[in-house]
Amino acid sequence: MSNQTPAPPQRRRTERPRISVVLPAYNEAGNLPALLERLLPVLRRTAAAHEVIVVDDGSRDDTPLVLAPYVRRGAVMHLRLSRNFGKEIALSAGLDQAAGDVVCLMDADGQHPPELIPELLARWSDGADMVYTVRTRRDDEGPLKRLGSALFYRAIRSLSGVDMPRDAGDFRLLDRCVADALCNLPERNRYMKGLYAWVGFRSTAVPYTPDARSHGSSHYPMARLVRLAFDGLTAFTTLPLRVWSALGAGFALGALLYAVYLLVEHYIEGHPLPGWTTLAVGLMFFSGVQLISIGILGEYLGRVFEEVKRRPLYLVEERRGQGLTSTGSAGVRAA
Repeated sequence: MSNQTPAPPQRRRTERPRISVVLPAYNEAGNLPALLERLLPVLRRTAAAHEVIVVDDGSRDDTPLVLAPYVRRGAVMHLRLSRNFGKEIALSAGLDQAAGDVVCLMDADGQHPPELIPELLARWSDGADMVYTVRTRRDDEGPLKRLGSALFYRAIRSLSGVDMPRDAGDFRLLDRCVADALCNLPERNRYMKGLYAWVGFRSTAVPYTPDARSHGSSHYPMARLVRLAFDGLTAFTTLPLRVWSALGAGFALGALLYAVYLLVEHYIEGHPLPGWTTLAVGLMFFSGVQLISIGILGEYLGRVFEEVKRRPLYLVEERRGQGLTSTGSAGVRAA
């Protein structure tokens, strides 16, 4: 029995589709009002109908208070998760709620300009199923972060077989068929940038320059970015396991050749066998290699463990406001 999802029927693309905008937000009370004041007029001009879904990812600031006036006006749906699940999960929660013909994903910090949405829609009208934005500048990032980003994209593109565009973030426009495909993916390790590329479909890029952040600072410190990159690699390639298998084979061959050398030196040239120094150094070195390889294996086993538990991907504490469709006030998503 085939597990392939049938191709969606072709739909006629209108100039003014119904648009869902998903904004994952964590402690963005200082940025949301200004962003919404820019976003809502753009949607009124370009969409036949629209909804803005703010996914409150367990914020501890005044996010509910600043959203309340917009919710009362019917302009915004406030989806509050029961705790902080992370941006990748918050994006998935927003996609589950989105009911538009197209879905636009944006950050809530104001760095993704809403004024670019008409251009994204124009590319969609021309036939693209996914329109992603590519940063033209990274002047706000340090040299270490830029180098790490370049190495990561090169590694994942060459090792995983997934053509992930460099410098493409979450700011993108998805056709309904792409949004449905992403919602149907069952895994819990939701590295979204990789999933965007994995589902395929016709895609095109739009260059842009991010706006300056008005309030607060990035919620992604270097350590968290490194963890996210490692999650991406382990989600789309088994190369780390293969690398350590090859290293293990190489070390074993080297140890065998060294043993032959010592025996030859002892029995032919009469030299005494080396003492405890060689033995102690060798034991410590190979013990470290074994622990690292066990740790990498544990990372993959941990991901299997997370998948087989079958817990809901997220929990919704409260839902306020009306979107294009209304399905209730709270819920869960079991992937």
